[in-house]
Amino acid sequence: MKFIHTADWQLGKPFGRFPAEVSAALSEARLEAIDRLAVVASDRGAAHIVVAGDVFDNVDPGDRVVMQALSRMERVNVTWWLMPGNHDHARPGGLWSRVRRLAPTRVRIIDRPEAVEMDEGAWLLPAPLEHRKTVLDPTAAMVDMATPPGAVRIGIAHGSITEFGASGESSNLIPTDRARSAGLDYLALGDWHGFLTVGDRTAYSGTPEVDRFGRDEPGACIAADVRLGDVPAFERVETGRYRWLTRRWEVTTADDMDREVASLRSEARLSNVLLDLKLTGVASLSDRVAITSALEDRVAHELRHLDLDASGLTARPTLEDIARIDVQGALAGATAALEARAGGGGLDASVAAAALERLYVEAMRHEAEAAR
Repeated sequence: MKFIHTADWQLGKPFGRFPAEVSAALSEARLEAIDRLAVVASDRGAAHIVVAGDVFDNVDPGDRVVMQALSRMERVNVTWWLMPGNHDHARPGGLWSRVRRLAPTRVRIIDRPEAVEMDEGAWLLPAPLEHRKTVLDPTAAMVDMATPPGAVRIGIAHGSITEFGASGESSNLIPTDRARSAGLDYLALGDWHGFLTVGDRTAYSGTPEVDRFGRDEPGACIAADVRLGDVPAFERVETGRYRWLTRRWEVTTADDMDREVASLRSEARLSNVLLDLKLTGVASLSDRVAITSALEDRVAHELRHLDLDASGLTARPTLEDIARIDVQGALAGATAALEARAGGGGLDASVAAAALERLYVEAMRHEAEAAR
């Protein structure tokens, strides 16, 4: 039995902290992941795609999101099995009743804890969530789910393996030995947004499109090949478009920064990268300005998004830096005072350093305008 195991699509996620054009691109990429999953299924000869919860980001994702998702699924010659998770949990007359009414024949809703025949000789044992959080094990019913003799038993659930959280505080807990205790040939899990195997018959697929910093790897799914009685074969297959990268660069010159950017270019296409970047090091005032200006005025526009923290990059003005400000009179006195405070390490050192940098930038701008 070959199928694709995926989870945590969270369609309709708003990405509200980003500018409108970035949030729109990220939201659209989550819908486009459906198309990429279909390509993986075709390439692997899989006739089924199993979604282990959190198809949608909430219980009311809006008509456009629902119809966009269903129309993409309808175009593909595979059967889609959609199960409610904690974000889009099942409730009477709610989201899944509406999806069932709208769904094409290739889309199957598994919102009840009942075994269902997936294909000849293969049965799906779902554990849909009826609440966002429950202290009960959502997979407990799998033990008593009857299937015909000789059937391949594939469990599908959404929750946390016990070791993920503190005992007694986590919700939707799943025991690590559920595949064994329920006689499952494979247990497809959702909720953990990264790829993770638990023993040889249980795995988290991760999300097909990463949605947060902290996971540098692209989104992915699992191509599974399950045979009765055998250890299943499963492979992580990348599907993600966007990379959410976290980096810490220690730089002292503009050349250092150029080398780091070049390394980043070799790793990923910048237009598909969201970068959470922290700069550290000690640089001259002119180099610090050159580094931050290049990042904000050039690299940021090549990236999909840049979160820049340059507070750890300390400016240590050189005599040449101060001379280039070319100030006289009261402004010269202010420059000297700012330089002293910035280097003194007091409570206002960072403010003084920022003011000195601003003065330097304005002096350079004035110098450039005068040269025209």
